[in-house]
Amino acid sequence: MPSGQLIEFHGVTKRFGRVTAVDGFSATIEPGVVTGFLGPNGAGKTTTMRMLLGLVRPTAGHSTIGGQPYAALAQPLQTVGAALEASSFHPGRTARNTLTISAQASGIPRPRVDEVLALVGLQDAANRKVGGYSLGMRQRLGLAQALLGDPGVLVLDEPANGLDPEGIRWMRSLLRTLAAEGRTVLVSSHLLAEVQQTVDRLLILARGRLVFQGGIEDLVDPGELATVVDSPDRPALCAALDAAGLRYENLRHGLAVADADAVAVGAVAARAGVALSLLQRRGPSLEEVFLDLVSGQRVHASAAETATEGGAR
Repeated sequence: MPSGQLIEFHGVTKRFGRVTAVDGFSATIEPGVVTGFLGPNGAGKTTTMRMLLGLVRPTAGHSTIGGQPYAALAQPLQTVGAALEASSFHPGRTARNTLTISAQASGIPRPRVDEVLALVGLQDAANRKVGGYSLGMRQRLGLAQALLGDPGVLVLDEPANGLDPEGIRWMRSLLRTLAAEGRTVLVSSHLLAEVQQTVDRLLILARGRLVFQGGIEDLVDPGELATVVDSPDRPALCAALDAAGLRYENLRHGLAVADADAVAVGAVAARAGVALSLLQRRGPSLEEVFLDLVSGQRVHASAAETATEGGAR
């Protein structure tokens, strides 16, 4: 089974004339996890991926896969599988013919073509011309081509675009399986909701700059969360919280406890014999935090630290 390799970006910048598409981007993508590369359309995600794959030359900085630039890889298709353009296939060729040509050019055994077609669910449409494929089918074909060389690294740009709900669930399951095998999986999207059930780590780009890196659980600052609790006997609940030394604020529909999670608050109520009518953890939604980050209304500590380190270098 192929092993994943580190993907590293070191101060990568790309300017097109006066427009800076990517500005000093530095990050490390590790094997064994699904890393989501998020940002609004035009944030610089695709340009960054294209620089990684040697399709665009950076204005400054560099990126490596397993310590080497893409151009130096001895067997690129067997090392990195990439899917950037779902519409780039020749419309007059069949899916099987498209993959067979790629396999022959890269020294990949022909039986692998049917293996990947079955893996992505296109075995029954393998002999149909790609020009008659839906966008979702072309996405599956792009993934099949990315997997053709059984690579340890996968770089996928908006792979769920055009898939129906069943296809999205299938994609999530496949990506998690590939990462569990030890591969490095980098997948871009402009929608947090689309990937939050799939990814382990996040890189969020806005206006060409990294604004967040970390786990989904790190998006919301713990200080912004509170446990909201209520009881038919609110005075008894207040007494129990006071006895436990927990600070709380009266709300219209309960008490907001800032320094304890729902399990701890529930335990306090149970020990005091107080029945609860409400117990939940509340704070800004992940989508709200994401939108605030990409609009510049919020600055996350991880991005601030990265910017500081970049300036120090």
